[in-house]
Amino acid sequence: MGSTHWPPLFLASASPRRRELLDQIGVQFECFPVDIDESLRPGEPAADYVVRLALTKAQRAAAELPRGAVVLGADTVVVCDGEVFGKPRDAADGYRMLRALSGRTHQVMTAVAVGRTGDWRHRLVSTEVTFRTLDEAECARYWDSGEPLDKAGGYAIQGFGAVFVAKMSGSYSAVVGLPLMETAALLREAGIEYWQMEVSRRT
Repeated sequence: MGSTHWPPLFLASASPRRRELLDQIGVQFECFPVDIDESLRPGEPAADYVVRLALTKAQRAAAELPRGAVVLGADTVVVCDGEVFGKPRDAADGYRMLRALSGRTHQVMTAVAVGRTGDWRHRLVSTEVTFRTLDEAECARYWDSGEPLDKAGGYAIQGFGAVFVAKMSGSYSAVVGLPLMETAALLREAGIEYWQMEVSRRT
């Protein structure tokens, strides 16, 4: 049998976590990172904010790609007591986030948008994560590892930060950066299949 030719998919992100997650479900894609203004608007709810960023990334990429190209955009934020935590600006901001999350439950919101110009669909997934109590020494060691710098909320559940997590309710992959069940459904709606491999059967 010849190879199946799948519609092209472009990932509007340079995130290695999102690349790994798409690889995990067997999706063929090309990276097409874009720069957008990620400022939170005054009074904007966290859910609206993360959906807006995911859609804006996808739409910005689609405007620069051949017409009809299917694009995936995503964004993740951490929300604690109504405050949106993005990526820490510096060490002081990183420590502040870890202290706020210590011993408490927060929400990780990830939005994913898939489609092409004029036809966009999205999903929003919220997961509750509870941290054990952290001490100052381990917060300092964690920051010095370099891992928190480019992570929403200043931690990575798939990395060293896993030792902080006492409990989680919801989608693990969404906390990493891409809710796989919802992403797979959106991709199918856009004509992109997951598990893009040829399956050979022994006879």
